[in-house]
Order: sequence, then C-alpha cells, then structure tokens
Amino acid sequence: MNPTEAFKKECEERIEAQGRNKKLLDVSNSFTEETIRSGYSYNFTWMGRPIIQYPQDMIAMQEIIWQVKPDLIIETGIAHGGSLIYYASLLELIGKGTVLGVDIDIREHNRAEIEKHPMSKRITMIQGSAIDIDIIEQVKPYTKDQKVVMVCLDSNHTHVHVLKELELYSQFVTAGSYLIAFDTIVEDLPQDLYKNRSWSVGDNPKTAVLEFLKNNNDFIIDKKVDNKLLVSVAPGGYMKKIK
Repeated sequence: MNPTEAFKKECEERIEAQGRNKKLLDVSNSFTEETIRSGYSYNFTWMGRPIIQYPQDMIAMQEIIWQVKPDLIIETGIAHGGSLIYYASLLELIGKGTVLGVDIDIREHNRAEIEKHPMSKRITMIQGSAIDIDIIEQVKPYTKDQKVVMVCLDSNHTHVHVLKELELYSQFVTAGSYLIAFDTIVEDLPQDLYKNRSWSVGDNPKTAVLEFLKNNNDFIIDKKVDNKLLVSVAPGGYMKKIK
C-alpha cells in the first residue's frame, strides 16, 4: 500500500474508533451542551460575515463540497449570509458553481452586505417560505441541467417544517451528493435549552430526518461525518444520496 493510501486507511480507522469511544463521546456531548448555552456558534465569521456555525461543521462542509464539487448548492435559511458566502468562496476556489439561498425574511441590512460582498457573483437569493409551492417553482429553474446539486436545510427547525423541506428539496439532490439538515442536535440536548423556541426535544430536525428516512431509501446518514466531528449541530443530519 502506498503512503497516501496508508494514511487514508489510518484516518478511517481512527474515525471509526472515535465513534465507539464512550469517554470521548461524553466529553464531546458536554462541550456541545455548554457551548450551545454560551452562544459559542454566534462568534464566528467567514470573510467578514457572521456564519453562526460550529467550525467543525464548516470543515465537514468544506470536505463534502470539495468531494462532490456541486454545480449548485441550495440553502434554506440565510440569516446574516455567512454560510452563503462560505459556500460561494469554496466554489470560487473550485472554479465553478453557484449558491441559491431561500429565506422567508431576508433583512435589508443583511441583503445589502451580501450583495456588496466579493462572493455575491456566485449567490442568488429568493425571499419566501422554503416550503411554499410557489417558492419551489422558483427554485426549479436553477436546478435544471445541473449535474451535481446539494441541499442544506437551516431555516425553521420544527419537525413539520423540516420534514416538508426534506420532502420538497430531496428531489433536487443528485446521486452521490448530500442533503444536510442542520440543528438535529436539538433532540440530544436538555429541554430547557430551547424553551423560547418553537422547536424542542421530540419536535426538531432530527425527528424529521428519522421520519423522512423511513419512507425514502435513496438517502443514508453518513455516520463517518458524525464520528469524525464529534462536536456538531447536525449529528445524523448529513445524508448522502446513494441512488
């Protein structure tokens, strides 16, 4: 085995072992809970825009985007636009691809900052509910003739909303690419962490993912991502389309 393949195999073995390491998993879970309480993920930016993501998930997205080299990335939920700009910058490095962001409320100050950003040339935004059929009809033309499409869901985190997003947007994901539901971590955290939100334990993206997968065998959870990251807001949310 050549050195490159040997190192790759060592990484795979380490990642698999991490997923069985109870002490490491317990530490990771404690870290995740405490950092969510502290608002840790709100402190990071990408190329000047708040991204509101864990660095671990950002690295996972970089690896996936480099691997699949999408022609189009669809993201529901824009907020400050940091994720749109992050994905666009990776596509810029790859040399192809565009990002389509959908949000029910694109605030004017955020829109202005996104549109004046150097990466805006690869970004398009649509305002409206991600599960509105009229919005889906607006999204469809962007997916036409695209060889590789991936989808990231990060808007309303209730079970009903995310399940509908999964049902509507999974049609756009191409084989070998990914459908990613963020904030599945809600299911694994104490109830009191989300007392001021409409989502909670039993009603969140993870419960939606599990229900979605019961009736859709085109996707599988990529557990290698979970075992690699250990700290993530999307455990069980990285789904690969296998057919």
